[in-house]
Amino acid sequence: MMSQAAVKKLLIEQMHDVETQWSLGTFGAIAEFSRDSDEPVQLTASDGGISAVTARGGIAIRFDDGLRPFASESIARQFWNHRVALCLPEDACEMHRRSVLTELGEDREALREADRGGVLFDLGLAALQADLCVRVNDRDVADRLRAHVGRAVFEPGNPAMGIMLAANPHRVFISRAGRAEVYQPIPPHTGKSPEGPHTHVLPKLLKSGRTHAATEPVPDGWVPCAHFYPAHPTKDAFGVPQPFDARRHAAFQHLLATLGAAESTAIKHDVGIAVEAGLPPWSEARLSGRMARGSVRVALRQMQAAGRTAPALASWLAAFDHAETAGDEASDLARGHTE
Repeated sequence: MMSQAAVKKLLIEQMHDVETQWSLGTFGAIAEFSRDSDEPVQLTASDGGISAVTARGGIAIRFDDGLRPFASESIARQFWNHRVALCLPEDACEMHRRSVLTELGEDREALREADRGGVLFDLGLAALQADLCVRVNDRDVADRLRAHVGRAVFEPGNPAMGIMLAANPHRVFISRAGRAEVYQPIPPHTGKSPEGPHTHVLPKLLKSGRTHAATEPVPDGWVPCAHFYPAHPTKDAFGVPQPFDARRHAAFQHLLATLGAAESTAIKHDVGIAVEAGLPPWSEARLSGRMARGSVRVALRQMQAAGRTAPALASWLAAFDHAETAGDEASDLARGHTE
Protein backbone atom coordinates (compact mmCIF):
# COMPACT_ATOMS: atom_id res chain seq x y z
CA MET A 1 0.00 0.00 0.00
CA MET A 2 1.08 3.58 -0.67
CA SER A 3 2.22 5.78 2.18
CA GLN A 4 -0.14 8.61 3.11
CA ALA A 5 2.36 11.13 1.75
CA ALA A 6 2.40 9.29 -1.58
CA VAL A 7 -1.41 9.15 -1.71
CA LYS A 8 -1.62 12.90 -1.14
CA LYS A 9 0.95 13.53 -3.88
CA LEU A 10 -0.99 11.30 -6.28
CA LEU A 11 -4.29 13.06 -5.57
CA ILE A 12 -2.74 16.49 -6.03
CA GLU A 13 -1.16 15.45 -9.35
CA GLN A 14 -4.40 13.99 -10.65
CA MET A 15 -6.47 17.00 -9.55
CA HIS A 16 -4.11 19.28 -11.48
CA ASP A 17 -4.23 17.08 -14.58
CA VAL A 18 -6.99 18.46 -16.81
CA GLU A 19 -7.30 15.09 -18.56
CA THR A 20 -8.29 13.26 -15.37
CA GLN A 21 -12.02 12.82 -14.72
CA TRP A 22 -13.63 12.24 -11.33
CA SER A 23 -16.80 10.75 -9.90
CA LEU A 24 -18.44 10.38 -6.52
CA GLY A 25 -21.55 8.45 -5.55
CA THR A 26 -22.69 4.86 -5.56
CA PHE A 27 -23.86 2.19 -7.97
CA GLY A 28 -26.75 3.77 -9.84
CA ALA A 29 -26.27 7.36 -8.62
CA ILE A 30 -23.14 9.17 -9.63
CA ALA A 31 -21.85 12.72 -9.95
CA GLU A 32 -19.12 13.20 -12.55
CA PHE A 33 -16.62 16.03 -12.83
CA SER A 34 -14.42 16.97 -15.76
CA ARG A 35 -13.09 20.21 -17.20
CA ASP A 36 -11.88 21.49 -20.54
CA SER A 37 -8.23 22.31 -21.14
CA ASP A 38 -8.99 26.03 -21.57
CA GLU A 39 -11.69 26.24 -18.90
CA PRO A 40 -11.04 28.58 -15.94
CA VAL A 41 -10.63 26.54 -12.76
CA GLN A 42 -9.99 27.29 -9.11
CA LEU A 43 -7.60 24.70 -7.70
CA THR A 44 -7.25 24.68 -3.93
CA ALA A 45 -5.01 22.53 -1.75
CA SER A 46 -4.74 22.48 2.03
CA ASP A 47 -3.69 20.11 4.77
CA GLY A 48 -7.23 18.71 4.65
CA GLY A 49 -7.63 18.05 0.96
CA ILE A 50 -7.66 19.19 -2.65
CA SER A 51 -10.43 20.64 -4.84
CA ALA A 52 -11.16 21.89 -8.34
CA VAL A 53 -14.10 24.19 -9.10
CA THR A 54 -15.33 25.57 -12.43
CA ALA A 55 -18.46 27.47 -13.44
CA ARG A 56 -20.06 24.07 -14.25
CA GLY A 57 -19.23 22.07 -11.13
CA GLY A 58 -16.61 21.02 -8.63
CA ILE A 59 -14.91 18.09 -6.89
CA ALA A 60 -13.23 18.00 -3.49
CA ILE A 61 -11.29 15.06 -2.04
CA ARG A 62 -10.35 14.82 1.62
CA PHE A 63 -6.94 13.62 2.79
CA ASP A 64 -8.20 10.83 5.03
CA ASP A 65 -5.57 8.63 6.67
CA GLY A 66 -7.75 5.59 5.98
CA LEU A 67 -8.20 6.29 2.26
CA ARG A 68 -6.81 3.57 0.01
CA PRO A 69 -6.52 4.05 -3.76
CA PHE A 70 -7.12 0.86 -5.75
CA ALA A 71 -6.50 0.72 -9.51
CA SER A 72 -8.30 -1.67 -11.82
CA GLU A 73 -9.26 -2.35 -15.41
CA SER A 74 -12.30 -4.07 -16.89
CA ILE A 75 -13.58 -5.04 -20.29
CA ALA A 76 -15.98 -2.66 -22.06
CA ARG A 77 -18.01 -2.73 -25.23
CA GLN A 78 -15.06 -1.17 -27.00
CA PHE A 79 -11.47 -1.36 -25.78
CA TRP A 80 -11.45 -1.45 -21.95
CA ASN A 81 -12.11 0.84 -18.98
CA HIS A 82 -9.75 1.85 -16.21
CA ARG A 83 -10.13 3.72 -12.96
CA VAL A 84 -8.70 4.28 -9.49
CA ALA A 85 -11.20 3.79 -6.67
CA LEU A 86 -10.66 5.82 -3.51
CA CYS A 87 -11.76 3.30 -0.89
CA LEU A 88 -12.48 3.37 2.81
CA PRO A 89 -13.00 0.39 5.10
CA GLU A 90 -16.59 -0.83 5.05
CA ASP A 91 -17.04 0.07 8.72
CA ALA A 92 -15.77 3.63 8.12
CA CYS A 93 -17.55 4.59 4.88
CA GLU A 94 -21.19 4.74 5.96
CA MET A 95 -23.10 7.97 5.50
CA HIS A 96 -26.55 8.82 6.92
CA ARG A 97 -28.67 6.47 4.74
CA ARG A 98 -31.78 8.65 4.99
CA SER A 99 -34.76 7.08 3.23
CA VAL A 100 -37.01 10.15 2.86
CA LEU A 101 -36.56 13.73 1.67
CA THR A 102 -34.81 15.54 4.52
CA GLU A 103 -33.91 19.19 4.96
CA LEU A 104 -30.34 19.60 6.24
CA GLY A 105 -30.14 23.38 6.55
CA GLU A 106 -27.67 25.78 4.97
CA ASP A 107 -24.80 24.15 3.10
CA ARG A 108 -21.90 25.67 5.03
CA GLU A 109 -19.46 23.28 3.32
CA ALA A 110 -20.32 24.38 -0.23
CA LEU A 111 -17.28 24.60 -2.49
CA ARG A 112 -18.11 28.18 -3.49
CA GLU A 113 -18.67 30.79 -0.81
CA ALA A 114 -21.63 32.23 -2.74
CA ASP A 115 -23.51 28.93 -2.38
CA ARG A 116 -23.16 28.58 1.40
CA GLY A 117 -26.53 30.17 2.08
CA GLY A 118 -28.31 27.60 -0.09
CA VAL A 119 -30.52 25.02 1.61
CA LEU A 120 -29.40 21.39 1.34
CA PHE A 121 -31.98 18.61 0.95
CA ASP A 122 -31.03 14.94 1.16
CA LEU A 123 -33.01 13.04 -1.50
CA GLY A 124 -33.37 10.10 0.86
CA LEU A 125 -32.02 7.42 -1.47
CA ALA A 126 -30.39 5.49 1.41
CA ALA A 127 -27.08 4.75 -0.29
CA LEU A 128 -24.41 3.28 1.96
CA GLN A 129 -21.41 5.43 1.09
CA ALA A 130 -22.94 8.66 -0.21
CA ASP A 131 -25.57 11.23 0.76
CA LEU A 132 -27.27 12.27 -2.51
CA CYS A 133 -28.51 15.82 -2.13
CA VAL A 134 -29.69 18.94 -3.92
CA ARG A 135 -28.95 22.52 -2.90
CA VAL A 136 -31.70 25.10 -3.35
CA ASN A 137 -30.88 28.80 -3.51
CA ASP A 138 -34.45 29.93 -4.28
CA ARG A 139 -36.54 30.49 -1.13
CA ASP A 140 -39.83 29.74 -2.89
CA VAL A 141 -38.53 26.43 -4.22
CA ALA A 142 -37.17 25.55 -0.78
CA ASP A 143 -40.58 26.25 0.78
CA ARG A 144 -42.31 24.08 -1.81
CA LEU A 145 -39.92 21.20 -1.11
CA ARG A 146 -40.38 21.55 2.65
CA ALA A 147 -44.01 20.62 2.17
CA HIS A 148 -42.87 17.14 1.11
CA VAL A 149 -40.09 16.50 3.65
CA GLY A 150 -40.55 13.10 5.24
CA ARG A 151 -41.80 11.45 2.04
CA ALA A 152 -39.90 9.19 -0.37
CA VAL A 153 -39.12 11.21 -3.50
CA PHE A 154 -40.19 8.35 -5.79
CA GLU A 155 -43.42 7.72 -3.87
CA PRO A 156 -46.41 7.67 -6.28
CA GLY A 157 -48.05 11.08 -6.36
CA ASN A 158 -45.14 12.90 -4.70
CA PRO A 159 -44.49 16.14 -6.66
CA ALA A 160 -41.07 16.75 -5.07
CA MET A 161 -39.08 15.32 -7.96
CA GLY A 162 -41.06 17.41 -10.45
CA ILE A 163 -40.35 20.53 -8.39
CA MET A 164 -36.64 19.77 -8.45
CA LEU A 165 -36.53 18.97 -12.16
CA ALA A 166 -38.22 22.28 -12.95
CA ALA A 167 -36.04 24.30 -10.58
CA ASN A 168 -32.66 22.80 -11.58
CA PRO A 169 -31.04 22.98 -8.14
CA HIS A 170 -27.37 22.19 -7.70
CA ARG A 171 -26.71 18.51 -7.16
CA VAL A 172 -24.42 17.80 -4.21
CA PHE A 173 -23.16 14.26 -3.58
CA ILE A 174 -21.19 13.78 -0.37
CA SER A 175 -19.10 10.86 0.92
CA ARG A 176 -16.46 10.38 3.59
CA ALA A 177 -13.91 10.91 0.82
CA GLY A 178 -15.22 14.32 -0.23
CA ARG A 179 -17.99 15.91 -2.28
CA ALA A 180 -18.98 16.58 -5.89
CA GLU A 181 -21.18 19.50 -6.96
CA VAL A 182 -22.92 20.00 -10.30
CA TYR A 183 -24.22 23.43 -11.31
CA GLN A 184 -25.34 22.66 -14.86
CA PRO A 185 -29.07 22.22 -15.58
CA ILE A 186 -30.66 18.79 -15.26
CA PRO A 187 -31.36 17.49 -18.77
CA PRO A 188 -34.91 16.40 -19.64
CA HIS A 189 -35.74 12.72 -19.19
CA THR A 190 -35.24 12.07 -22.90
CA GLY A 191 -32.31 14.46 -23.26
CA LYS A 192 -28.58 13.88 -23.46
CA SER A 193 -26.40 14.65 -20.45
CA PRO A 194 -24.41 17.85 -20.86
CA GLU A 195 -20.69 17.75 -21.42
CA GLY A 196 -18.67 18.33 -18.30
CA PRO A 197 -20.03 17.91 -14.76
CA HIS A 198 -23.36 16.06 -14.55
CA THR A 199 -25.21 13.48 -12.49
CA HIS A 200 -27.12 10.27 -13.12
CA VAL A 201 -29.68 8.74 -10.78
CA LEU A 202 -30.93 5.33 -11.91
CA PRO A 203 -33.49 3.96 -9.41
CA LYS A 204 -33.38 0.40 -10.74
CA LEU A 205 -29.64 0.14 -10.13
CA LEU A 206 -29.94 1.84 -6.75
CA LYS A 207 -32.43 -0.82 -5.64
CA SER A 208 -29.73 -3.46 -6.03
CA GLY A 209 -28.01 -2.10 -2.93
CA ARG A 210 -24.60 -2.59 -4.52
CA THR A 211 -21.81 -0.17 -3.70
CA HIS A 212 -20.07 -0.67 -7.06
CA ALA A 213 -20.34 -2.65 -10.28
CA ALA A 214 -19.74 -6.39 -10.09
CA THR A 215 -17.04 -6.00 -12.74
CA GLU A 216 -14.97 -3.65 -10.58
CA PRO A 217 -12.58 -5.63 -8.39
CA VAL A 218 -12.45 -3.95 -5.00
CA PRO A 219 -10.65 -5.64 -2.07
CA ASP A 220 -12.89 -7.38 0.43
CA GLY A 221 -13.88 -5.12 3.29
CA TRP A 222 -13.36 -1.90 1.31
CA VAL A 223 -15.90 0.40 -0.36
CA PRO A 224 -15.22 2.91 -3.17
CA CYS A 225 -16.23 6.40 -2.00
CA ALA A 226 -14.94 8.29 -5.05
CA HIS A 227 -13.03 7.53 -8.25
CA PHE A 228 -10.64 9.19 -10.64
CA TYR A 229 -10.11 8.20 -14.27
CA PRO A 230 -6.76 9.16 -15.82
CA ALA A 231 -6.64 9.83 -19.54
CA HIS A 232 -7.31 6.67 -21.55
CA PRO A 233 -4.87 5.52 -24.25
CA THR A 234 -7.49 4.64 -26.87
CA LYS A 235 -10.38 7.11 -26.43
CA ASP A 236 -10.97 10.71 -25.47
CA ALA A 237 -13.08 12.04 -22.58
CA PHE A 238 -16.27 11.47 -24.60
CA GLY A 239 -15.46 7.86 -25.47
CA VAL A 240 -14.51 8.68 -29.07
CA PRO A 241 -11.73 6.37 -30.35
CA GLN A 242 -8.32 7.92 -30.92
CA PRO A 243 -4.90 6.62 -31.96
CA PHE A 244 -3.19 4.57 -29.28
CA ASP A 245 -1.25 6.76 -26.85
CA ALA A 246 1.67 4.78 -25.43
CA ARG A 247 2.44 7.44 -22.82
CA ARG A 248 -1.05 7.29 -21.34
CA HIS A 249 -1.00 3.51 -21.40
CA ALA A 250 2.34 3.32 -19.60
CA ALA A 251 1.18 5.83 -16.99
CA PHE A 252 -1.85 3.77 -16.03
CA GLN A 253 0.04 0.48 -16.12
CA HIS A 254 2.39 1.98 -13.55
CA LEU A 255 -0.60 2.87 -11.35
CA LEU A 256 -1.99 -0.62 -11.84
CA ALA A 257 1.28 -2.25 -10.82
CA THR A 258 1.48 -0.02 -7.75
CA LEU A 259 -2.16 0.09 -6.68
CA GLY A 260 -3.91 -2.84 -8.36
CA ALA A 261 -4.40 -6.51 -7.64
CA ALA A 262 -1.15 -8.44 -7.99
CA GLU A 263 -3.03 -11.39 -9.48
CA SER A 264 -4.36 -9.31 -12.37
CA THR A 265 -0.95 -7.84 -13.13
CA ALA A 266 0.62 -11.31 -13.08
CA ILE A 267 -2.02 -12.73 -15.44
CA LYS A 268 -1.54 -9.92 -17.94
CA HIS A 269 2.23 -10.39 -17.80
CA ASP A 270 1.93 -14.13 -18.40
CA VAL A 271 -0.51 -13.62 -21.28
CA GLY A 272 1.94 -11.30 -23.00
CA ILE A 273 4.76 -13.82 -22.69
CA ALA A 274 2.58 -16.68 -23.94
CA VAL A 275 1.31 -14.76 -26.96
CA GLU A 276 4.76 -13.54 -27.96
CA ALA A 277 6.09 -17.09 -27.62
CA GLY A 278 3.40 -18.39 -29.96
CA LEU A 279 1.83 -20.68 -27.36
CA PRO A 280 -1.78 -21.83 -27.84
CA PRO A 281 -4.57 -20.11 -25.87
CA TRP A 282 -4.97 -21.23 -22.27
CA SER A 283 -7.77 -23.58 -21.32
CA GLU A 284 -10.64 -22.36 -19.17
CA ALA A 285 -9.41 -24.66 -16.41
CA ARG A 286 -6.37 -22.43 -15.95
CA LEU A 287 -8.50 -19.38 -15.18
CA SER A 288 -10.04 -19.02 -11.74
CA GLY A 289 -13.12 -16.87 -12.02
CA ARG A 290 -14.53 -13.87 -13.83
CA MET A 291 -11.77 -11.45 -12.89
CA ALA A 292 -9.03 -13.72 -14.24
CA ARG A 293 -10.81 -14.07 -17.56
CA GLY A 294 -11.35 -10.31 -17.66
CA SER A 295 -7.63 -9.72 -17.12
CA VAL A 296 -6.84 -11.99 -20.07
CA ARG A 297 -9.28 -10.14 -22.32
CA VAL A 298 -7.96 -6.73 -21.28
CA ALA A 299 -4.36 -7.85 -21.91
CA LEU A 300 -5.26 -9.06 -25.40
CA ARG A 301 -7.13 -5.90 -26.30
CA GLN A 302 -4.23 -3.80 -25.09
CA MET A 303 -1.78 -5.78 -27.21
CA GLN A 304 -4.06 -5.34 -30.21
CA ALA A 305 -4.50 -1.59 -29.58
CA ALA A 306 -0.74 -1.15 -29.25
CA GLY A 307 -0.24 -2.72 -32.69
CA ARG A 308 1.45 -5.90 -31.49
CA THR A 309 1.78 -8.32 -34.42
CA ALA A 310 2.53 -11.65 -32.74
CA PRO A 311 1.06 -14.41 -34.95
CA ALA A 312 -0.63 -16.08 -31.97
CA LEU A 313 -2.60 -12.94 -31.02
CA ALA A 314 -5.42 -13.71 -33.45
CA SER A 315 -6.02 -17.18 -32.03
CA TRP A 316 -6.01 -15.86 -28.46
CA LEU A 317 -8.52 -13.15 -29.37
CA ALA A 318 -10.70 -15.76 -31.07
CA ALA A 319 -10.59 -17.94 -27.97
CA PHE A 320 -11.27 -15.27 -25.36
CA ASP A 321 -12.78 -12.20 -27.00
CA HIS A 322 -15.11 -13.37 -29.74
CA ALA A 323 -18.54 -11.70 -30.04
CA GLU A 324 -19.11 -11.47 -26.29
CA THR A 325 -21.22 -8.84 -24.61
CA ALA A 326 -19.03 -6.58 -22.52
CA GLY A 327 -19.22 -7.32 -18.82
CA ASP A 328 -18.84 -3.66 -17.86
CA GLU A 329 -22.25 -2.51 -19.07
CA ALA A 330 -23.62 -1.94 -15.58
CA SER A 331 -20.55 0.07 -14.66
CA ASP A 332 -20.96 2.20 -17.78
CA LEU A 333 -24.61 2.79 -16.92
CA ALA A 334 -23.80 3.72 -13.36
CA ARG A 335 -21.41 6.35 -14.65
CA GLY A 336 -23.66 7.36 -17.52
CA HIS A 337 -21.29 6.08 -20.20
CA THR A 338 -22.71 4.18 -23.14
CA GLU A 339 -19.71 4.26 -25.41
